[in-house]
Amino acid sequence: MSTRETAVAGQFYPSDANEIKAMLEHYNQILEEHLQDEAILHLRPRAVIVPHAGYVYSAFTANVAMRLLKNSHAKCVVVIGPSHKVYLKGTSVSDYDSYATPLGTLPINRSLLTELKEKFGLTFIPEAHHEHSTEVQMPFIKKYEEDASIVEMVYGDESPQRLANIIEHLLDDPDTVVVISTDLSHYHSIEKANRLDSICLDAVKNLDASELHQGCEACGKIGVEAMLIAAKKRGLKSILLDYSTSADTSGDKSQVVGYMSAAFIGK
Repeated sequence: MSTRETAVAGQFYPSDANEIKAMLEHYNQILEEHLQDEAILHLRPRAVIVPHAGYVYSAFTANVAMRLLKNSHAKCVVVIGPSHKVYLKGTSVSDYDSYATPLGTLPINRSLLTELKEKFGLTFIPEAHHEHSTEVQMPFIKKYEEDASIVEMVYGDESPQRLANIIEHLLDDPDTVVVISTDLSHYHSIEKANRLDSICLDAVKNLDASELHQGCEACGKIGVEAMLIAAKKRGLKSILLDYSTSADTSGDKSQVVGYMSAAFIGK
């Protein structure tokens, strides 16, 4: 039995399970006290977009979307994120038996993994799977869909259309949900970040992949574009859930990173 061990626990998120649980409970309390539309808490997404920075900066925004996974009762969660440290051509799929988190291990869906490798020619590049963009999502999944299996996909130089074809295939199974991982603009003033990030937000809201090329600086833009292509083709509706920046936590408005979460609803 091979396990994908944690690579960034204790760095991007706490390595202690109780700390993670306390953090998410705190965020849920804030959300429930200030939410203007309670209907959001009852959404059943087929897919979500979430950020992947350190929990202290982006986990509130991510949690707004990831807690909705429990409403979907998904049997499998496929997490798709960009490679930050390793160059790779195409997309690598995590070929292990399980995935470790501080909250316990998640089983990897071996049958789906094999299917994706055979149908779409995905490969397994081990060095690409020390990736934080996907790993930081796993404790959320263990928290909210503890019995689900997972598949981790990390892409590099990839065609958005090819990735969209994979997402469409995944969404053919009503028991599967997709998690797209991305941060937005990086290290601009708060004013410029808000301006650039609004392009990304509008593209998601309008399901218009072409808008992403008008200045959106999301590091996971390929994944977002693929999701928008697939969502539009399937007739899914997009709902923006939250937008924040690192300045909300750090107070530094001179070099901020933007974060968003969104849900895709439909069949």
